[in-house]
This record gives sequence, C-alpha cells and structure tokens, in this order.
Amino acid sequence: MTNDNALIVESAISLLLLLIQVPATAILFSRLLKGPRRHPPIEPQQSTPELLGRVSIVVPTLNEALRISPLLAGLSQQSYEVREIMVVDSKSSDGTPDLVKASQQKDPRFRVMTDDPLPFGWVGRPWALHNGFLYTSEASQWFLGLDADIQPHPGLVAGLVKTAEAQGYDLVSLSPQFILKYPGECWLQPALLMTLLYRFDPAGINTEQPERVMANGQCFLCRRSVLAAVGGYSSAKSSFCDDVTLARNIAIQGYKVGFLDGAKVLKVRMYEGAMETWKEWGRSLDLKDATSRSQLWGDLWLLASVQGLPFLIVLTFLLISPTFSYSPTPLLLLLGLNLFLLVIRFAMLIAIAPSYDRTNAKGSWLFWLSPLADPFAVLRIFLSAFRTPREWRGRKYI
Repeated sequence: MTNDNALIVESAISLLLLLIQVPATAILFSRLLKGPRRHPPIEPQQSTPELLGRVSIVVPTLNEALRISPLLAGLSQQSYEVREIMVVDSKSSDGTPDLVKASQQKDPRFRVMTDDPLPFGWVGRPWALHNGFLYTSEASQWFLGLDADIQPHPGLVAGLVKTAEAQGYDLVSLSPQFILKYPGECWLQPALLMTLLYRFDPAGINTEQPERVMANGQCFLCRRSVLAAVGGYSSAKSSFCDDVTLARNIAIQGYKVGFLDGAKVLKVRMYEGAMETWKEWGRSLDLKDATSRSQLWGDLWLLASVQGLPFLIVLTFLLISPTFSYSPTPLLLLLGLNLFLLVIRFAMLIAIAPSYDRTNAKGSWLFWLSPLADPFAVLRIFLSAFRTPREWRGRKYI
C-alpha cells in the first residue's frame, strides 16, 4: 500500500472513530459537569428523640460468618432510632446464625430467622429481603436493607434518616467507601467502578429520568409505606441487580429516589482479590435486569467510546505513527480527543480517591494506574451483558 493510500485509510478510520466518540464524549461531559452541584456526602449524626423506633433493619445472609462480625458490631453502636435488626438467613452452613445469636445476647434488637424455601422465579437476595420486610414491625416508618459485608460507622442510621426526611426522599441508598487489600483489586476495582460513574449521574444528583436512577442495595433505605405499596421486593424478584430494579420501579411510581455519597458513614469489603472481583461484581455491573435492550446498547456504546477505546487508540498511535508530521488531520484530532479523555479519566481518580480505603492495601499505588485496566473493565461489561447468571452466592439457578 502506498503512503497516499495509507493516509486515506488512516483518515477514514479516524473519521469513523470520531463519529463514534464525539457524541459519547459530549454525553459524558454533560454528566460530569453536574458534579459540583451534588449533595455533599452523608455525615454521621446523633439520634434525637423524634427518631425513636423509626427504623427496621433487614440483613440477608448466606454463609457470611467470615465477614459479618464488623456489621454486627457496627449495628450495635446505632442508637434508639433502630427498632429491630432482622437477620434473614438462607440456611447457612458456616455458623452465621450463631454469630447473630451471640450478638442478640448483648443487644435484644437482633433477631434471626430462616427464610422460606426459594420459590420458582425468585433470586435468593430479594427473596430474603422480602421475607424480612414481611416480618418487620409495621410501627417502623423506615425499612433499611443492609448487606452482610458492610462496616457501618456510629451515626450511620441517624444521619441517613435525617437526610432522607430533610430532602423529602422516599427511597435513598448510599455509595460506600471500598476497602482494598491486594494489588490486583487496587488496579481493577476502580476501573469497574468507573463503568458506573460514566453511565450515570454522580452520587448526590437527583436524576429526573426513572430509567437512569442508580441505587446500591448494600445500604438501601425506603419508607415502609412505599415498599408496602409496591409489593415489597416482588417487582424485583428475578433480578440479579434487585436494588436498581426496585429503585427504578419505585421512581416510575412517582416517588422521590436518591443515591448519595456514603463514604463517611460506611465501608465495605466486597470481594477478595481481583479474580473474585472480576467474576462476582463484574457479572452484575451491566444492570441488564433493570435496563431496556436499547438502553443497554446505548450504555455499551458509551463505555466503549469514552472508557474502553482511549488508551488503546493512544497506544496504537504511538506504535504506528512515530512522527506527527505525516499524520493526517483526522488522525491528529482523534489523538487529541483521546488524550483529552485520558486526562479526564486520570482526573477522576482524584475525585474517587475518598471512596477507597487503601490504608492496609498491598500495592496501593496501582490504584493510580487503574485507567490502564479500563479496556478490561469494559470488556467485562460486554461479556456480562449477554449472559444470564446461573450461580450466585453458592446458589444455582436454572
């Protein structure tokens, strides 16, 4: 191929990529510009008399003995706004219920129950939460679903309820501070998290479109009356991202739904190492159970354009174009756009750094190189988007 033909091919490819990437960049930029207007992170607060007994907490468990102790200790430090703490166990074989019963000896608010056999069409987590909801006190005004792997700070529940009532939320969930320990997850986990940050408004922004609402079931507060009105978790019974599915269903009904920054009030240790993070978290991040097919394809286009391609395009340019003087204008524009996207990506690391506890992490410096994992993170979303999970938390689904 002659140099002229090569330049024509390079220009054509560059123009095609620009047509793909420029609209996606505009969408991303419009979302990031909302950041300065977001609600500040939730702060721990002291309970006050009017909160007495307002909250029932439900925790679904299945073989959580190795990581539930910080949650039990943290819940014991919550004040009198918590009426009861219902742990719904799905027949754990590792002694999880025994740990809860030991906590009950010190704090009578704890209760443990075993959920009914899993019905056809239900996923285990929403089934456990639904059972817990049905058995909580109707005198409570708020239902709070918590995962067994979170580590709540004192004042979490009071701060969450006060914020929800002050802002008029019917449902509000929190993004946590993630605890990292190993080099691989320090590199991969932030790239996977970025796939969410690029697709949705920042935490603390009120999203007006119900189909774009984001939620996190690790800390999920809902008015009991609202949850009863929508039939508990039944509308999300078959969803592997039940938190987002339920939140969007509630938003569609006209209720006010919020997703706020909770890095100052709770931590979470989700998965052990990069491989477990890739397998377990990666297969639910596509949110396909809560998303229309057209929206899913739109999200995949956006992620490929602004997160998956920039590093690959810049690297390719450096390898095949040793000199700038002979590069066609479209190729230079493409390079400039992708360098700009990489600058944004590295700047986002500064923004999300408070969302990570890397105090005891090995190889914590790899966090700052996580943009290099972006192509793999986007690939993981693509792989998950076209596969239905057959196993979750030790349970197999047909």
